[in-house]
Parts: sequence; structure tokens; C-alpha cells
Amino acid sequence: MLRAAETRPPLLVGFFDEVGRITLRVSRAVRDVPTWRPVLLDQMVVLGVNSVPIAIFLAVFTGIVLALLASYIFTNTVPLYLVGSLVGKTIMMELAPVLTGMALAGRVGASIAAELGTMRVTEQVDALETLSYDPIAYLAVPRVFAATLMFPVVTALAMLVGVFSGWVASTFILQLPAQEFVRGLRQFYQFKDIWYGLVKAASFGTAVALTGCIQGFASSGGAAGVGAAATRAVVLGCMAILVLDAFWAVVLL
Repeated sequence: MLRAAETRPPLLVGFFDEVGRITLRVSRAVRDVPTWRPVLLDQMVVLGVNSVPIAIFLAVFTGIVLALLASYIFTNTVPLYLVGSLVGKTIMMELAPVLTGMALAGRVGASIAAELGTMRVTEQVDALETLSYDPIAYLAVPRVFAATLMFPVVTALAMLVGVFSGWVASTFILQLPAQEFVRGLRQFYQFKDIWYGLVKAASFGTAVALTGCIQGFASSGGAAGVGAAATRAVVLGCMAILVLDAFWAVVLL
């Protein structure tokens, strides 16, 4: 028995021990509702509502460019009303969730990492622990929940604005009758187009917020360390979005 214990890979044992410890701490933090619930609404405003302008800006020009590209591709090949089909499908299923997620990874991920990183290097996180507050429950959980809830809301608004801007571009630039654009939009529309994009957006929000929290708590080395943490949060958040995008395409399509 002693020999068997001595031959166990210590690295593997340590890995599972660390995973179990983190899982237990996170589960306790999630259950600590009185700690994180008062902060949740504020974080939903900061991470979600304040991100609406950049999402609308991206959606407007994405819809316009996509309508023009579709017209260029379809010229003399297929009926022009299919511009509506391409704009609707592409924006709802791919461009709105991915581009909005990427933009919010830059805004939300960097903000979370910088804020928590500053609290870490200035020992505010340690002060919370001395006051019997769980830093994960008070700082990380409301941010992750807020991002998970608000990313789909912001993405849904981006879908609406993107399709509308594509309709406007088709009508006033391409001279495509409005009813023809709507005809193409409705011809291949499925309800799955919407919920597929929203499911992806929720997973993107979770990944971005988790990455920001992890990098923020791991910050060290003063201002330079905080800046590096924010940069890593953005890069890793964008990478996570692309990986999840491919994952959902394999699982749900």
C-alpha cells in the first residue's frame, strides 16, 4: 500500500485537489446569496446597459456592410430579395453574438480585470477577507451572473438593430423594395436562428466575466501587473469566444 501511494503522480493528485478546492469554494460563494445579490443589479447596469451604445454602433454598420456585400455577391446570380435572407441569418446566428461578444470582451473583460486587479494589488481583497467577506461571492459571482444575463440582452438588441440597418441600406442604397427584403427575411427564418445566437451570447458572457475575474485576482506587481492582467483578460476572452462559437456550431447545428 505504501508503495502504491508513493508511486501516485503527485502532479495529478495536486491538480485534482486544487480543482476540488476551487469547486467547493465557488459553490459556497454561489450559495451565499445575501452577499452577492445586492451587487448584482449594479453590475447588470455596468456590464450590460452601459455596453448598449457600442453594441448598437457595431450592429448598424455590420448590417449596412452585410447588405451591400450580399448585393454584390448576388448580382446576376440569384434574386436580389435573398439579401434579406443572408442579412437576417448571418446577423442573428453569427455576427451579432460574436462581434458583440468580442467588443464586450474588450470593454467588460478589461474592466473587470483592471478593477479586481487594482483591488488585489492595493490589498482591498485582503481587507474584505478580514471583514469576513468572501471575495469570490462579493466580487466575482455578481459579475459572472450579470455578464451571463446581460450579454444575451445586448445581443438581442444588436440583432434587431443589425437587421433594421440592413433593411434601410437595402431600401435606400440598393433600391430594393422594402417588401422584397422582408420576403427574403421571412423565407428562411426559423425561431432557432434567434435562440441559437442568444445561447452563444450567454456562454460568451460567462467566459468573458470568468476570464476577467481570474486574471484580476491573479494580478501582482502594481500598475504594470494590472495592465498586463487586463490585456490577458481581453486576449483570452476573445479566444474563449471563438472556441465556444465553434463548439456551439458543432453541438447545436
